[in-house]
Amino acid sequence: MKTRIFDRNRCLAILGFITLFLIMSLAPVPKAKAAGLLIAEGGFGGVLEIIEHDVSVTINNGVAVTEVTQVFRNTENRQVEALYTFPVPKGASVSNFSMWINGQEMIGEVLEKERAREIYNSYKQRRRDPGLLEQTDYKTFEMRIFPIAAGAEQRVQIAYYQELDFDNDWTTFVYPLATATRPSIDSKVQGRFAASLDIKSAIPIVALESPSHKQDFLVVKHSDNYYEASLENRDGDLGRDLVLAFQVSRPQTGLDLITSKERGEDGYFSLTLTAGDELEKVQTGSDYVFILDVSGSMQNEAKLETSTSSVDAFVKALSPEDRFEIITFNRQVNTLFNTLQNADSVNLEQAANYLTSQEARGGTHLRPALTTAYKYGNPDRTLNAVILSDGMTEQAERQQLISLIGSRPANVRVFCIGVGNEVNRPLLKQIAEDAGGLAAFISQGDDFKRQAKAFRRKLMHPVAVDLAISVDGVKVYDLVPEKLPNLYHGVPVRLYGRYTKSGQATILMNGKVNGRPFKTTASLDFPAIDASNPEIERMWAWQRLQKLQEQIDMTGSKGAVAEIIQLGETYSIASEYTSFLVLENNQEYKRWKIEQRNADRMKRDRRAQNQRQEMLENIRNQAMVDLGPVEKGQQQLQLASATQPNQQAGSRQAPKNAGNRPTPANPANNSRRSVNLPGFGGGGALDPGTALIALALAGSLLVTRNRKK
Repeated sequence: MKTRIFDRNRCLAILGFITLFLIMSLAPVPKAKAAGLLIAEGGFGGVLEIIEHDVSVTINNGVAVTEVTQVFRNTENRQVEALYTFPVPKGASVSNFSMWINGQEMIGEVLEKERAREIYNSYKQRRRDPGLLEQTDYKTFEMRIFPIAAGAEQRVQIAYYQELDFDNDWTTFVYPLATATRPSIDSKVQGRFAASLDIKSAIPIVALESPSHKQDFLVVKHSDNYYEASLENRDGDLGRDLVLAFQVSRPQTGLDLITSKERGEDGYFSLTLTAGDELEKVQTGSDYVFILDVSGSMQNEAKLETSTSSVDAFVKALSPEDRFEIITFNRQVNTLFNTLQNADSVNLEQAANYLTSQEARGGTHLRPALTTAYKYGNPDRTLNAVILSDGMTEQAERQQLISLIGSRPANVRVFCIGVGNEVNRPLLKQIAEDAGGLAAFISQGDDFKRQAKAFRRKLMHPVAVDLAISVDGVKVYDLVPEKLPNLYHGVPVRLYGRYTKSGQATILMNGKVNGRPFKTTASLDFPAIDASNPEIERMWAWQRLQKLQEQIDMTGSKGAVAEIIQLGETYSIASEYTSFLVLENNQEYKRWKIEQRNADRMKRDRRAQNQRQEMLENIRNQAMVDLGPVEKGQQQLQLASATQPNQQAGSRQAPKNAGNRPTPANPANNSRRSVNLPGFGGGGALDPGTALIALALAGSLLVTRNRKK
């Protein structure tokens, strides 16, 4: 096999992930294994060098398209098989795996897992050029490439599509580098590490920061709706998560619609409900029990230090009217006060000393800790049980935990915070959602003080429950999730689905706020053609696939496996049952009768991404109009172009006093349609829906005060 030479200026990319709506850290960061591991299989313990690591991220209205391109070199005097392991990103869909073979990019295709492995092994026997990417467990992917000749370089690219979480108008993107998927092996870039991010939002962006790399990122504001951030260094220590957070401003409750539809095919949509400031209520005291995992698995990656710092910041963010308790657990349960105590200075100091004294050791047994927490419930106050753990509880205990969640007292909400990148996310997410709470995940790179304040504010605001959304005028189907979760202030609710035909649709939404019903309607346009958001299709398929996987985990039945495989092959998604396979050329795909669906899909995705980049380039150029001297003739031309819409970019000025009219379909604007919900208020006299909500909040507050008396 010939040594491959690559044009490094063409390396785009990323291996990036998720994100999240609650991410934090005050703990010191030790030197860590990172960024996946490249090791030589076949014995002798050889390590391949990563000589380039390029990350390219486009965040478009809350959906991140992340690509990583890596070039690595075999430093050994023998032919090897490369094994590359990396963590599964939260909320992300691995959507592409490419290798450069004989100077040409070969795009991988998704097959049923066993068939992909069988074909890969058949090529190894003939020493040909296959590549295999497969999921090994809930947290890890492995990529295998064979053969890598002595001294040869290999270029690969992996892409992820990820739905980012919003928390009180902040969105956090995390590229997890502080991760070890195998013990005792370090991964460090020997050459260049670069990351570039384009952030575009129909809702104005008001702040952008990097809690993890404050001095390393260059941030450029091109417009209120488009920011750019970039970082580059050589011989980088990749022991810290790369974290970028941005804030948008949407003061009023409303719906946002993003669509994707090819001519002659059914469409896809994402509908997002965001609570506005009018849903805030007067803050009253609440009860909190923090359940801290101190088992041996929390020793790794400074998990315990991160957790104790997190609880300390949580406790310090409480108000004097709040009460709290701290429970620690491994194979046994210990309490700090053995009762709820007010968050005054004396108790806060005692809590800080208790947290710093903790050591990580022993096994994990969460069930007794959660049972103990339930004892602190009070009929007059909501009890918020906040679990901080890596979720590595024993397999036999998981069904008992799910049953325990279902039997919790009516006034208890459970919140699960996963610590570190190697977290049992499915278990923690399921526990929280079944308990009417939220799941979040801690990174070692984010600004935790801000996140702690946002977390408490979210818990103090009312939630809308029993939410239901129906669509009239356009037929929708295959909705995910089938049952909407609770709406927390600062945490949007997303609904994915398919639709037929097109046109104006009436969205009817109803539910309860503090026990009082509300109902509201809105009008949104579902377009006949929209090629600007193809990533929505994969996000719908991934969400549906995850729900099927949850059914398997809960019931143990494998009945949904066939549909998971079909979704993976159709929408090019790697999962526990499907894998990416790269073959040497198109003829080899034909020989195995493998339909090249992903190659076609990637052409369409890249075409939309290129159009988006052209539009962003126009915005960048427009921002530079006033720089430098301008000749008289050019001055008039620039003045004319600045006062007219850019037809190539498709930009439009929203008319003043647009009221509740939706934004018109516009491919360059990613066909995002937004509308404020009249049932939630929005200026002027109170409409019936707003009045109902206001009465519900006032009634709830009055009952609380009477109980105190």
